[in-house]
Amino acid sequence: MIDPGTLSAVAIARLIRERATTSRDVVDYHIAAIERVNPVINAVVCTRFAEARREADEADARVRTVASGDLPPLHGVPCTIKECFALAGMPQTAGLVARRGRLSTSDATVVARVRRAGAIPLGVTNVSEACMWMESNNYVYGKTSNPYDPRCIAGGSSGGEAAIVGSGASPFGVGSDIGGSIRGPAFFNGVFGHKPTGGLVPGSGQHPVASPRARRFLTTGPITRRAEDLMPLLRILAGPDGEDPGCIDMPIGEPAAVDVRSLTVLDVPDDGRLGVSDELRAAQERAASALSARGARVRTVRFPELRSQFEIWSAMLGGAQDVPFGVTLGEGEPVPVGRELVRWALRRSDHTLMALMLALTDPITRGRPGLTARFIERGRALRAAIDDAIGRTGVMLYPVYPTTAPRHFAPVRDYLRLRFPSGYQGVFNVLELPATAVPLGLDRHGLPLGLQVVGPHAGDHLTIATALLLEDAFGGWVRPPFQPG
Repeated sequence: MIDPGTLSAVAIARLIRERATTSRDVVDYHIAAIERVNPVINAVVCTRFAEARREADEADARVRTVASGDLPPLHGVPCTIKECFALAGMPQTAGLVARRGRLSTSDATVVARVRRAGAIPLGVTNVSEACMWMESNNYVYGKTSNPYDPRCIAGGSSGGEAAIVGSGASPFGVGSDIGGSIRGPAFFNGVFGHKPTGGLVPGSGQHPVASPRARRFLTTGPITRRAEDLMPLLRILAGPDGEDPGCIDMPIGEPAAVDVRSLTVLDVPDDGRLGVSDELRAAQERAASALSARGARVRTVRFPELRSQFEIWSAMLGGAQDVPFGVTLGEGEPVPVGRELVRWALRRSDHTLMALMLALTDPITRGRPGLTARFIERGRALRAAIDDAIGRTGVMLYPVYPTTAPRHFAPVRDYLRLRFPSGYQGVFNVLELPATAVPLGLDRHGLPLGLQVVGPHAGDHLTIATALLLEDAFGGWVRPPFQPG
């Protein structure tokens, strides 16, 4: 019997085209899985199950009347969408209480492209407030939990998306990433997540949207349980839409054409300041060894500029954003942060603590233009150093986070103590480099291990090819042992 809960979207689409299964059966399977896990993890925040079943029936009717070669690549395959993207008939609050009840009347560009490719959205998934923190928690929907251990975070801001894919209840989803919001959640939930090269995929139709100069830092990409879905989805999502000025035409290579024997792999253990856990370091060493055994040229290196990775991200993003985060948080009006912190302490604020703290400290170099300029220059130096080290046919192995998924609210305490481990992810947004989160099994507590593979500009095919090699070596996604119901 076919178990669609373990298959890639590509494999499911093939089975539907071959009439080995039906779209309706696959959609019903994943709806049942969502209904089973969602009461525990709170990942899907609004569903469209009736519409999805109707669309699945229509897809099955087309299979009976249209040649399989004429069907779109994801024909009849269910998926989920991050709530910040417009999906007609679904809410698009971005976790802001001020936007509660607001429904989309059309689809965002990437949502429309996925649907034209034949996919069927089952619903929208939770985010952090205004999509700017690493825990998916807000006062519209509440917090999302990790399917491997509900005491732990699912990450943010694409935490709901990664959690539902990681639970096995969705084959793939669409996420966005301006500071790690695809890769962090993918890592914490044991799935694959790809942050494309800056400017490759349009961000039109999401909220909030970055300022024009920062559009290339805000990237949209796939979150998948199987690596083979990454490149087909990237090709579906990519390309200018005439709306996003930051999106440009650029060639996309083919992972299958990558010869591992010509691949240079830089194993970068950490940032030189925060370090990583012993289990994560060992997992990355195993990954480097596996690539070496297949013929890649592996060497361990360090980049001193990475010690300032969080400050580089904050300075470069802050310098490109025309609208302060506090204004975004207030839907166009500055949030009076001091008053709202008092209201938060009295449990009367519409804003989470971290959203208010980010509004207070955005960017971290606020009011110090000389310091901002220095960190921007360090960012340029880091980009040049990485470019020089990996060339056009290399990749870099690097941690996603110092530990596996932490307990709920632990990152808040880190931030208040001026520890910024999320810098492991955001620096590659402002450098506009592609990066793929890759799962590497589970730690001794049953939480996902993993790393990110960083590539040269427009080298998305290299990072995805490496993800495919590592999935083959280590098995990729592991279904969570805890399944409620």
